[in-house]
Amino acid sequence: MASSSLSTSPCAACKFLRRKCQPECVFAPYFPPDQPQKFANVHKVFGASNVTKLLNELLPHQREDAVNSLAYEADMRLRDPVYGCVGVISLLQHQLRQLQLDLSFAKSELSKYQNLGLINHHQNLGINNLIAAAGGGGGGTHRQLFLRDHHHHHRAITINGYDAAASSLLVMNVSQPRGPVSPRG
Repeated sequence: MASSSLSTSPCAACKFLRRKCQPECVFAPYFPPDQPQKFANVHKVFGASNVTKLLNELLPHQREDAVNSLAYEADMRLRDPVYGCVGVISLLQHQLRQLQLDLSFAKSELSKYQNLGLINHHQNLGINNLIAAAGGGGGGTHRQLFLRDHHHHHRAITINGYDAAASSLLVMNVSQPRGPVSPRG
């Protein structure tokens, strides 16, 4: 808070600028004495006189948000002088777009399986028959089914809960050195 006649310590801005902190100091509410680096960064990037002008032009209820924005931008400018916080924003937007695409793809894949009726209990019999035809199903061997989508990417799926006859599948015995069984469908 602003200094008063009670010998309180000056705000971080006045201490940094080596001046007496007046009761009406525009910096005091936003740069407390225990956060000297906050003002040092803002001063280094924007300059004390520019920050003073900016704060004096704003309404009092807008100043705290402005100072927090200036402090964040100053901190980011010192970390990345070229892009500042814009670099971080751009990176986060890219990640958001990628996650949206991934989610859309996952929803599409789920919809395909649901529309094909692959989550129907009665269709599990088709999977069991396919496993038996591919070389058994006992002896502790582990099998994975690989769906072939339109782009010929192979996606491993679990055996339980999917209908082998509804889609083009490759069956592989992944615990023994056999090659893939020829595609069905």
